[in-house]
Amino acid sequence: MSAMTSTLNPTQRMDTTAAIAVALTVVGWASAFPAIRAGLAAFGPLELGALRFAIAAVPAAIFLAVKRPALPRLDELWRLVFGGAIFVALYTAMLNFGELTVSAGAAGFIINVSPIFTAIMALALLGERFSKWAWAGTAISFAGIGIIAVGDGNGLHFNAGALLVLGSALCSAVNTIVQKPLFARHHPLTISASNMILGALCLSPFLPSGFAQAAVANTAGLGAVIFLGIVPSLIAYAAWATALSRLPAARASNFLYLVSPMCALIGFFWLGEVPTLLGMLGGALALGGVIVVNLKR
Repeated sequence: MSAMTSTLNPTQRMDTTAAIAVALTVVGWASAFPAIRAGLAAFGPLELGALRFAIAAVPAAIFLAVKRPALPRLDELWRLVFGGAIFVALYTAMLNFGELTVSAGAAGFIINVSPIFTAIMALALLGERFSKWAWAGTAISFAGIGIIAVGDGNGLHFNAGALLVLGSALCSAVNTIVQKPLFARHHPLTISASNMILGALCLSPFLPSGFAQAAVANTAGLGAVIFLGIVPSLIAYAAWATALSRLPAARASNFLYLVSPMCALIGFFWLGEVPTLLGMLGGALALGGVIVVNLKR
């Protein structure tokens, strides 16, 4: 694991593995929004989260049983527990409840506060550097996400659901900072698998009611929860851990601005949702901001 220490160098160029990991994260988490909408039609918010991560926890547990990685030190244990309880369980619960009343465009706008939170905390707590160009790119991307939200058709309505989505964005940002030091000693897939299992345990009290709802759920609802467990959870969380192990926290989080434009693209092919002109303009700005950050680090 000693070679992993070099991945924390903030000036390192993004290698192929990091690029693939970022792409899988963006596509996986973007696909979660329409899948959550489909799943909430058949399951309660907590039941949907419990079933989703129960599915993801099974292969994660098998991975850890086969690999038998080194146990975390006592001073690292709280960071792993934080990931399962906050990044998986609390994040999922808040996002699912929030999406009951918040439109997709508004949710995408609020979730994308997370990279800004991460950049500020990375500067203060991890000693990372974020140049003026990087802040400019962040502002461009954030403006683009705002345009996507306005072009969603329902506008921005900040209610209790919006505050829950904002809370989930904060959970994601804080976890990025908390778990970043773990990658100096532990493989990213080990950290991701631990997050899956611990998060599933936190949500397990809602499994019995989840199974009861699954018994009467339609095919679309069951397909959504299985998809959520495999793609946005098992695959995307592992990909995010890999990206975070190879890139500075602030720079890795900046790529998450691409989630909203990708979500719109997936919605077009999956749900037949045609993006508005404002939505397409916002997507172009979000992409442009990410390019600025990575060309002018």
